[in-house]
Amino acid sequence: MQGTILIVDAIATNRISLKVKLAAAYYRVIQAGDITQALTEVRRRTPDLVICALTLPDGGAADLCRHLRGHFPADQLPVLAIGSRDHADSRLAALEAGVSDVLLKPLDDTLLLGRTRSLIRARNAADEWQMRDDTTQALGLAEPAADFAPQGHCVLVHGDSATILGWANRLRPRLHARLTLSKPDDAIREVPAEGVPDVFVLALPPDPRAAMTACRLISALRANAHTRHAGLLVVQMAPDAALAATALDLGADDLMIDGFDAAEMTLRLHALLRRKRMADQLRATVRTGLKAAVFDPLTGLHNRRYAMPHLDRIAERAQQTGRPFAVMVADLDYFKQINDQYGHAAGDAVLVQTAQCLRDNLRGMDLVARIGGEEFLIVMPGTSMAEAEVAAARLCADIEGQAYEVSGYARPVKATISIGLAVGPTDADGQPLSVETLLAQADRALYSAKTHGRNQVTLSRPAA
Repeated sequence: MQGTILIVDAIATNRISLKVKLAAAYYRVIQAGDITQALTEVRRRTPDLVICALTLPDGGAADLCRHLRGHFPADQLPVLAIGSRDHADSRLAALEAGVSDVLLKPLDDTLLLGRTRSLIRARNAADEWQMRDDTTQALGLAEPAADFAPQGHCVLVHGDSATILGWANRLRPRLHARLTLSKPDDAIREVPAEGVPDVFVLALPPDPRAAMTACRLISALRANAHTRHAGLLVVQMAPDAALAATALDLGADDLMIDGFDAAEMTLRLHALLRRKRMADQLRATVRTGLKAAVFDPLTGLHNRRYAMPHLDRIAERAQQTGRPFAVMVADLDYFKQINDQYGHAAGDAVLVQTAQCLRDNLRGMDLVARIGGEEFLIVMPGTSMAEAEVAAARLCADIEGQAYEVSGYARPVKATISIGLAVGPTDADGQPLSVETLLAQADRALYSAKTHGRNQVTLSRPAA
Protein backbone atom coordinates (compact mmCIF):
# COMPACT_ATOMS: atom_id res chain seq x y z
CA MET A 1 0.00 0.00 0.00
CA GLN A 2 1.16 3.53 -0.83
CA GLY A 3 -0.50 5.00 2.25
CA THR A 4 -3.74 5.35 4.20
CA ILE A 5 -6.31 7.98 3.21
CA LEU A 6 -9.33 9.04 5.25
CA ILE A 7 -12.29 10.20 3.14
CA VAL A 8 -14.78 12.45 4.96
CA ASP A 9 -18.06 13.15 3.15
CA ALA A 10 -21.70 12.97 4.21
CA ILE A 11 -22.73 11.56 0.81
CA ALA A 12 -21.98 7.84 0.58
CA THR A 13 -21.79 7.79 -3.23
CA ASN A 14 -19.07 10.46 -3.13
CA ARG A 15 -17.07 8.38 -0.66
CA ILE A 16 -17.48 5.21 -2.72
CA SER A 17 -16.47 6.95 -5.95
CA LEU A 18 -13.32 8.34 -4.35
CA LYS A 19 -12.52 5.03 -2.70
CA VAL A 20 -12.64 3.20 -6.04
CA LYS A 21 -10.21 5.68 -7.63
CA LEU A 22 -7.78 5.65 -4.71
CA ALA A 23 -7.91 1.90 -4.12
CA ALA A 24 -7.06 1.38 -7.79
CA ALA A 25 -3.90 3.42 -7.13
CA TYR A 26 -3.04 1.10 -4.20
CA TYR A 27 -4.06 3.34 -1.32
CA ARG A 28 -5.79 1.97 1.78
CA VAL A 29 -9.03 3.91 2.29
CA ILE A 30 -11.06 4.49 5.45
CA GLN A 31 -14.27 6.54 5.58
CA ALA A 32 -16.23 8.91 7.78
CA GLY A 33 -19.47 10.82 7.28
CA ASP A 34 -18.79 13.87 9.45
CA ILE A 35 -16.18 15.58 11.61
CA THR A 36 -17.01 13.56 14.73
CA GLN A 37 -16.54 10.25 12.93
CA ALA A 38 -13.40 11.57 11.23
CA LEU A 39 -11.75 12.46 14.54
CA THR A 40 -12.63 9.01 15.90
CA GLU A 41 -10.93 7.37 12.90
CA VAL A 42 -7.87 9.60 13.22
CA ARG A 43 -7.48 8.70 16.90
CA ARG A 44 -7.81 5.01 16.02
CA ARG A 45 -5.11 5.10 13.35
CA THR A 46 -3.48 8.21 11.93
CA PRO A 47 -3.90 8.37 8.14
CA ASP A 48 -1.33 9.81 5.74
CA LEU A 49 -3.86 12.16 4.15
CA VAL A 50 -7.41 13.38 4.81
CA ILE A 51 -9.67 14.11 1.82
CA CYS A 52 -12.89 15.80 2.88
CA ALA A 53 -15.85 17.64 1.42
CA LEU A 54 -15.64 21.41 1.75
CA THR A 55 -18.95 21.37 3.63
CA LEU A 56 -19.97 18.70 6.18
CA PRO A 57 -23.07 18.17 8.36
CA ASP A 58 -21.30 19.36 11.52
CA GLY A 59 -19.04 22.02 10.02
CA GLY A 60 -16.65 22.12 7.09
CA ALA A 61 -13.13 21.41 5.96
CA ALA A 62 -11.85 24.46 7.86
CA ASP A 63 -13.44 23.21 11.11
CA LEU A 64 -12.00 19.73 10.64
CA CYS A 65 -8.58 21.22 10.01
CA ARG A 66 -8.77 23.26 13.23
CA HIS A 67 -9.72 20.17 15.22
CA LEU A 68 -6.83 18.21 13.71
CA ARG A 69 -4.35 20.97 14.50
CA GLY A 70 -5.20 20.38 18.16
CA HIS A 71 -3.76 16.87 17.86
CA PHE A 72 -1.02 17.34 15.25
CA PRO A 73 1.62 20.05 14.70
CA ALA A 74 1.00 22.37 11.77
CA ASP A 75 1.21 20.64 8.37
CA GLN A 76 1.92 17.21 9.92
CA LEU A 77 -1.37 15.74 8.67
CA PRO A 78 -2.30 17.19 5.25
CA VAL A 79 -5.96 17.86 4.44
CA LEU A 80 -7.25 18.02 0.86
CA ALA A 81 -10.74 19.49 0.46
CA ILE A 82 -13.16 19.00 -2.42
CA GLY A 83 -15.81 21.59 -3.26
CA SER A 84 -17.64 23.38 -6.05
CA ARG A 85 -16.92 26.69 -7.74
CA ASP A 86 -19.77 28.48 -5.93
CA HIS A 87 -17.92 27.99 -2.63
CA ALA A 88 -15.23 30.63 -3.26
CA ASP A 89 -15.45 32.14 0.24
CA SER A 90 -15.38 28.70 1.90
CA ARG A 91 -12.39 27.78 -0.25
CA LEU A 92 -10.30 30.71 0.99
CA ALA A 93 -11.45 30.12 4.58
CA ALA A 94 -10.32 26.50 4.30
CA LEU A 95 -6.89 27.51 3.00
CA GLU A 96 -6.58 30.07 5.79
CA ALA A 97 -7.43 27.36 8.36
CA GLY A 98 -4.60 25.18 7.12
CA VAL A 99 -6.17 23.00 4.42
CA SER A 100 -3.40 22.05 1.99
CA ASP A 101 -5.50 22.51 -1.15
CA VAL A 102 -9.07 22.67 -2.42
CA LEU A 103 -9.92 20.79 -5.62
CA LEU A 104 -13.08 21.81 -7.45
CA LYS A 105 -15.66 19.56 -9.04
CA PRO A 106 -15.83 17.95 -11.52
CA LEU A 107 -12.70 16.18 -10.28
CA ASP A 108 -10.00 15.27 -12.73
CA ASP A 109 -8.55 11.87 -11.77
CA THR A 110 -5.05 12.73 -12.99
CA LEU A 111 -4.91 15.90 -10.89
CA LEU A 112 -6.47 14.17 -7.87
CA LEU A 113 -3.88 11.40 -7.87
CA GLY A 114 -1.02 13.81 -8.58
CA ARG A 115 -2.06 16.01 -5.64
CA THR A 116 -2.44 12.94 -3.44
CA ARG A 117 1.06 11.70 -4.28
CA SER A 118 2.53 15.15 -3.68
CA LEU A 119 0.90 15.65 -0.26
CA ILE A 120 1.78 12.17 1.01
CA ARG A 121 5.36 12.54 -0.25
CA ALA A 122 5.69 15.83 1.66
CA ARG A 123 4.13 14.24 4.75
CA ASN A 124 6.60 11.33 4.63
CA ALA A 125 9.57 13.66 4.25
CA ALA A 126 8.38 15.78 7.18
CA ASP A 127 7.88 12.64 9.28
CA GLU A 128 11.40 11.49 8.52
CA TRP A 129 12.94 14.78 9.67
CA GLN A 130 10.65 14.79 12.72
CA MET A 131 11.89 11.30 13.65
CA ARG A 132 15.45 12.55 13.41
CA ASP A 133 14.56 15.46 15.68
CA ASP A 134 12.89 13.08 18.15
CA THR A 135 16.07 10.99 18.18
CA THR A 136 18.11 14.12 18.90
CA GLN A 137 15.86 15.06 21.81
CA ALA A 138 15.93 11.50 23.19
CA LEU A 139 19.71 11.73 23.27
CA GLY A 140 19.53 15.07 25.09
CA LEU A 141 21.23 16.94 22.25
CA ALA A 142 18.46 19.25 21.01
CA GLU A 143 19.01 22.99 20.98
CA PRO A 144 16.32 25.40 22.23
CA ALA A 145 13.97 26.74 19.56
CA ALA A 146 14.80 30.14 18.15
CA ASP A 147 12.63 32.98 19.45
CA PHE A 148 13.07 35.06 16.30
CA ALA A 149 12.10 34.02 12.79
CA PRO A 150 13.81 36.03 10.03
CA GLN A 151 11.71 37.53 7.24
CA GLY A 152 11.11 35.11 4.40
CA HIS A 153 12.11 35.72 0.80
CA CYS A 154 9.92 34.83 -2.20
CA VAL A 155 10.88 35.05 -5.88
CA LEU A 156 8.25 35.48 -8.59
CA VAL A 157 9.39 33.82 -11.83
CA HIS A 158 7.55 34.87 -14.99
CA GLY A 159 8.49 35.45 -18.62
CA ASP A 160 6.57 38.71 -18.89
CA SER A 161 8.02 41.63 -16.87
CA ALA A 162 4.85 43.75 -16.89
CA THR A 163 2.65 40.91 -15.65
CA ILE A 164 5.00 39.88 -12.85
CA LEU A 165 5.36 43.50 -11.73
CA GLY A 166 1.57 43.73 -11.48
CA TRP A 167 1.48 40.57 -9.37
CA ALA A 168 4.18 41.95 -7.07
CA ASN A 169 2.34 45.26 -6.57
CA ARG A 170 -0.81 43.40 -5.50
CA LEU A 171 1.05 40.97 -3.24
CA ARG A 172 3.35 43.34 -1.36
CA PRO A 173 0.65 44.94 0.86
CA ARG A 174 -0.50 41.44 1.93
CA LEU A 175 2.67 39.38 2.08
CA HIS A 176 4.85 39.35 5.18
CA ALA A 177 7.99 38.55 3.22
CA ARG A 178 10.55 40.10 0.91
CA LEU A 179 9.53 39.80 -2.74
CA THR A 180 11.82 39.86 -5.78
CA LEU A 181 11.24 39.23 -9.49
CA SER A 182 13.08 37.02 -11.95
CA LYS A 183 12.93 35.73 -15.51
CA PRO A 184 12.93 31.91 -15.90
CA ASP A 185 16.46 31.83 -17.38
CA ASP A 186 17.81 33.78 -14.40
CA ALA A 187 15.99 31.94 -11.59
CA ILE A 188 18.93 29.64 -10.78
CA ARG A 189 21.81 31.52 -12.42
CA GLU A 190 21.33 34.56 -10.18
CA VAL A 191 20.74 32.67 -6.91
CA PRO A 192 23.62 33.29 -4.47
CA ALA A 193 24.96 30.40 -2.40
CA GLU A 194 24.17 32.48 0.68
CA GLY A 195 20.75 34.03 1.11
CA VAL A 196 18.92 31.49 -1.06
CA PRO A 197 15.19 32.36 -1.49
CA ASP A 198 12.73 30.46 0.70
CA VAL A 199 10.03 30.09 -1.96
CA PHE A 200 9.93 30.27 -5.75
CA VAL A 201 6.67 31.06 -7.58
CA LEU A 202 6.82 29.71 -11.12
CA ALA A 203 4.19 30.95 -13.60
CA LEU A 204 3.57 28.54 -16.48
CA PRO A 205 2.73 30.09 -19.88
CA PRO A 206 -0.75 29.31 -21.30
CA ASP A 207 0.73 27.51 -24.33
CA PRO A 208 1.06 23.78 -23.42
CA ARG A 209 4.45 23.30 -25.10
CA ALA A 210 5.91 26.43 -23.52
CA ALA A 211 4.48 25.41 -20.16
CA MET A 212 6.09 21.96 -20.37
CA THR A 213 9.41 23.61 -21.20
CA ALA A 214 9.01 25.92 -18.19
CA CYS A 215 8.44 22.86 -15.98
CA ARG A 216 12.09 21.94 -16.53
CA LEU A 217 12.91 24.66 -14.04
CA ILE A 218 11.18 22.58 -11.33
CA SER A 219 13.63 19.72 -11.86
CA ALA A 220 16.54 22.16 -12.01
CA LEU A 221 15.55 23.79 -8.70
CA ARG A 222 15.18 20.41 -7.02
CA ALA A 223 18.53 19.19 -8.36
CA ASN A 224 20.44 22.33 -7.36
CA ALA A 225 22.27 21.95 -4.03
CA HIS A 226 21.38 25.51 -2.99
CA THR A 227 17.67 25.53 -3.92
CA ARG A 228 16.56 21.92 -3.37
CA HIS A 229 14.95 22.71 0.00
CA ALA A 230 13.15 25.87 -1.20
CA GLY A 231 9.36 25.87 -1.43
CA LEU A 232 7.93 25.86 -4.94
CA LEU A 233 4.50 27.15 -5.95
CA VAL A 234 3.44 26.61 -9.57
CA VAL A 235 0.79 28.86 -11.13
CA GLN A 236 -1.04 27.71 -14.26
CA MET A 237 -2.30 30.46 -16.51
CA ALA A 238 -4.44 27.93 -18.42
CA PRO A 239 -5.95 24.83 -16.71
CA ASP A 240 -4.27 21.56 -17.70
CA ALA A 241 -4.74 18.64 -15.32
CA ALA A 242 -2.04 16.45 -16.85
CA LEU A 243 0.50 19.28 -16.74
CA ALA A 244 -0.48 20.06 -13.15
CA ALA A 245 0.12 16.44 -12.11
CA THR A 246 3.46 16.49 -13.93
CA ALA A 247 4.52 19.64 -12.08
CA LEU A 248 3.66 18.04 -8.74
CA ASP A 249 5.49 14.82 -9.60
CA LEU A 250 8.56 16.84 -10.63
CA GLY A 251 8.70 18.37 -7.16
CA ALA A 252 6.34 21.33 -6.93
CA ASP A 253 5.06 21.79 -3.37
CA ASP A 254 1.86 23.62 -4.21
CA LEU A 255 -0.25 24.49 -7.20
CA MET A 256 -2.69 27.17 -8.37
CA ILE A 257 -4.59 25.93 -11.42
CA ASP A 258 -6.78 28.98 -12.08
CA GLY A 259 -4.15 31.67 -12.54
CA PHE A 260 -3.21 34.53 -10.24
CA ASP A 261 -5.31 35.53 -7.25
CA ALA A 262 -3.62 37.79 -4.71
CA ALA A 263 -5.54 36.57 -1.64
CA GLU A 264 -5.11 32.90 -2.47
CA MET A 265 -1.44 33.23 -3.40
CA THR A 266 -0.75 35.09 -0.14
CA LEU A 267 -2.27 32.24 1.90
CA ARG A 268 -0.32 29.63 -0.01
CA LEU A 269 2.97 31.54 0.25
CA HIS A 270 2.56 32.04 4.00
CA ALA A 271 1.93 28.29 4.38
CA LEU A 272 5.01 27.42 2.31
CA LEU A 273 7.16 29.90 4.25
CA ARG A 274 5.98 28.39 7.55
CA ARG A 275 6.69 24.86 6.33
CA LYS A 276 10.13 25.88 5.04
CA ARG A 277 11.00 27.56 8.34
CA MET A 278 10.01 24.44 10.32
CA ALA A 279 11.98 22.15 8.01
CA ASP A 280 15.04 24.41 8.23
CA GLN A 281 14.86 24.33 12.02
CA LEU A 282 14.67 20.52 12.05
CA ARG A 283 17.60 20.20 9.67
CA ALA A 284 19.63 22.67 11.73
CA THR A 285 18.89 20.68 14.89
CA VAL A 286 20.10 17.50 13.25
CA ARG A 287 23.24 19.17 11.92
CA THR A 288 24.32 21.05 15.02
CA GLY A 289 22.90 19.00 17.86
CA LEU A 290 24.19 15.65 16.70
CA LYS A 291 27.43 16.40 14.95
CA ALA A 292 29.87 16.12 17.81
CA ALA A 293 28.15 13.31 19.72
CA VAL A 294 26.71 10.94 17.16
CA PHE A 295 28.81 11.33 14.01
CA ASP A 296 31.83 9.20 13.20
CA PRO A 297 34.74 11.69 13.10
CA LEU A 298 36.55 9.87 10.28
CA THR A 299 33.77 9.32 7.72
CA GLY A 300 31.22 11.92 8.80
CA LEU A 301 28.52 9.22 8.90
CA HIS A 302 26.26 8.63 11.88
CA ASN A 303 27.72 6.25 14.44
CA ARG A 304 26.15 3.35 16.35
CA ARG A 305 25.00 5.62 19.17
CA TYR A 306 22.69 7.46 16.80
CA ALA A 307 21.85 4.59 14.47
CA MET A 308 20.31 2.19 17.00
CA PRO A 309 17.68 4.51 18.54
CA HIS A 310 16.87 5.93 15.12
CA LEU A 311 16.37 2.42 13.74
CA ASP A 312 14.00 1.78 16.67
CA ARG A 313 11.93 4.80 15.60
CA ILE A 314 11.84 3.74 11.96
CA ALA A 315 10.69 0.27 13.02
CA GLU A 316 8.04 1.72 15.33
CA ARG A 317 6.74 3.95 12.55
CA ALA A 318 6.69 1.01 10.12
CA GLN A 319 4.63 -1.06 12.57
CA GLN A 320 2.09 1.77 12.76
CA THR A 321 1.82 2.36 9.02
CA GLY A 322 2.46 -1.13 7.65
CA ARG A 323 5.09 0.24 5.25
CA PRO A 324 8.19 -1.91 4.75
CA PHE A 325 11.72 -0.78 5.53
CA ALA A 326 15.05 -2.34 4.60
CA VAL A 327 18.02 -3.03 6.87
CA MET A 328 21.45 -3.64 5.31
CA VAL A 329 24.69 -4.55 7.02
CA ALA A 330 27.64 -3.89 4.67
CA ASP A 331 31.28 -4.80 5.20
CA LEU A 332 34.34 -3.98 3.07
CA ASP A 333 36.04 -7.11 1.74
CA TYR A 334 39.66 -7.93 2.66
CA PHE A 335 40.02 -4.61 4.46
CA LYS A 336 42.83 -5.95 6.67
CA GLN A 337 44.87 -6.62 3.53
CA ILE A 338 44.50 -2.98 2.50
CA ASN A 339 45.78 -1.86 5.90
CA ASP A 340 48.65 -4.38 5.82
CA GLN A 341 49.73 -3.60 2.25
CA TYR A 342 49.25 0.17 2.10
CA GLY A 343 49.12 1.25 5.75
CA HIS A 344 46.38 2.48 8.06
CA ALA A 345 46.30 5.94 6.46
CA ALA A 346 45.34 4.24 3.20
CA GLY A 347 42.69 2.23 5.03
CA ASP A 348 41.26 5.45 6.43
CA ALA A 349 41.17 6.97 2.94
CA VAL A 350 39.25 3.95 1.65
CA LEU A 351 36.74 4.24 4.51
CA VAL A 352 36.19 7.96 3.87
CA GLN A 353 35.66 7.46 0.13
CA THR A 354 33.38 4.46 0.72
CA ALA A 355 31.24 6.54 3.08
CA GLN A 356 30.94 9.26 0.43
CA CYS A 357 29.95 6.70 -2.19
CA LEU A 358 27.22 5.33 0.08
CA ARG A 359 25.89 8.82 0.78
CA ASP A 360 25.87 9.74 -2.91
CA ASN A 361 23.89 6.66 -3.90
CA LEU A 362 21.14 6.75 -1.28
CA ARG A 363 18.19 9.04 -0.60
CA GLY A 364 18.31 11.87 1.91
CA MET A 365 15.82 10.06 4.17
CA ASP A 366 17.94 6.87 4.31
CA LEU A 367 20.18 6.25 7.31
CA VAL A 368 23.85 5.43 6.67
CA ALA A 369 26.04 4.75 9.72
CA ARG A 370 29.48 3.36 10.45
CA ILE A 371 28.93 0.79 13.20
CA GLY A 372 32.32 -0.94 13.24
CA GLY A 373 35.83 -0.74 11.80
CA GLU A 374 34.84 -1.37 8.17
CA GLU A 375 31.17 -2.18 8.79
CA PHE A 376 28.23 0.02 7.80
CA LEU A 377 24.52 0.00 8.61
CA ILE A 378 22.03 1.22 5.98
CA VAL A 379 18.31 1.66 6.74
CA MET A 380 15.86 2.58 3.97
CA PRO A 381 12.34 3.58 5.15
CA GLY A 382 9.40 2.82 2.86
CA THR A 383 11.41 0.30 0.82
CA SER A 384 10.33 -3.17 -0.28
CA MET A 385 12.61 -6.18 -0.61
CA ALA A 386 12.74 -5.83 -4.40
CA GLU A 387 13.60 -2.12 -4.22
CA ALA A 388 16.21 -2.72 -1.53
CA GLU A 389 17.84 -5.52 -3.52
CA VAL A 390 18.23 -3.20 -6.52
CA ALA A 391 19.71 -0.46 -4.30
CA ALA A 392 22.12 -2.88 -2.61
CA ALA A 393 23.30 -4.31 -5.94
CA ARG A 394 23.93 -0.78 -7.17
CA LEU A 395 26.01 -0.03 -4.08
CA CYS A 396 28.12 -3.15 -4.65
CA ALA A 397 28.73 -2.19 -8.27
CA ASP A 398 29.59 1.42 -7.40
CA ILE A 399 32.07 0.42 -4.68
CA GLU A 400 33.72 -2.06 -7.02
CA GLY A 401 33.98 0.65 -9.69
CA GLN A 402 35.60 3.16 -7.33
CA ALA A 403 39.23 4.12 -7.87
CA TYR A 404 40.37 4.88 -4.32
CA GLU A 405 43.03 7.58 -4.32
CA VAL A 406 45.65 6.94 -1.63
CA SER A 407 48.38 9.42 -0.77
CA GLY A 408 51.84 8.15 -1.70
CA TYR A 409 50.60 5.65 -4.31
CA ALA A 410 50.36 6.48 -7.98
CA ARG A 411 47.90 3.71 -8.78
CA PRO A 412 44.45 3.75 -7.17
CA VAL A 413 43.45 1.07 -4.66
CA LYS A 414 40.52 -1.21 -5.50
CA ALA A 415 37.99 -2.52 -2.96
CA THR A 416 34.68 -4.37 -2.88
CA ILE A 417 31.86 -4.67 -0.36
CA SER A 418 29.49 -7.44 0.75
CA ILE A 419 25.93 -6.69 1.89
CA GLY A 420 23.42 -8.64 3.97
CA LEU A 421 19.80 -7.53 3.56
CA ALA A 422 16.64 -7.96 5.64
CA VAL A 423 13.23 -6.28 5.40
CA GLY A 424 10.65 -5.54 8.09
CA PRO A 425 8.37 -4.81 9.83
CA THR A 426 6.98 -8.37 9.51
CA ASP A 427 8.20 -11.77 8.42
CA ALA A 428 6.78 -13.87 5.57
CA ASP A 429 3.91 -14.98 7.85
CA GLY A 430 3.00 -11.42 8.81
CA GLN A 431 4.44 -11.65 12.31
CA PRO A 432 6.17 -8.53 13.68
CA LEU A 433 9.98 -8.58 13.62
CA SER A 434 12.01 -6.88 16.34
CA VAL A 435 14.95 -4.66 15.46
CA GLU A 436 17.27 -7.22 17.07
CA THR A 437 15.85 -9.99 14.85
CA LEU A 438 16.22 -7.88 11.70
CA LEU A 439 19.82 -7.04 12.52
CA ALA A 440 20.55 -10.70 13.23
CA GLN A 441 19.01 -11.66 9.88
CA ALA A 442 21.06 -9.05 8.05
CA ASP A 443 24.21 -10.20 9.86
CA ARG A 444 23.59 -13.83 8.85
CA ALA A 445 22.97 -12.74 5.27
CA LEU A 446 26.25 -10.79 5.33
CA TYR A 447 28.11 -13.85 6.59
CA SER A 448 26.58 -15.85 3.74
CA ALA A 449 27.71 -13.21 1.22
CA LYS A 450 31.24 -13.41 2.63
CA THR A 451 31.38 -17.21 2.50
CA HIS A 452 30.00 -17.38 -1.04
CA GLY A 453 32.61 -15.21 -2.70
CA ARG A 454 32.14 -11.65 -1.36
CA ASN A 455 31.29 -8.57 -3.48
CA GLN A 456 27.60 -9.51 -3.54
CA VAL A 457 24.22 -9.03 -1.89
CA THR A 458 22.56 -11.83 0.07
CA LEU A 459 18.95 -11.68 1.22
CA SER A 460 17.90 -12.94 4.62
CA ARG A 461 15.96 -16.17 4.20
CA PRO A 462 13.11 -15.38 6.61
CA ALA A 463 12.34 -12.12 4.80
CA ALA A 464 12.78 -13.55 1.31
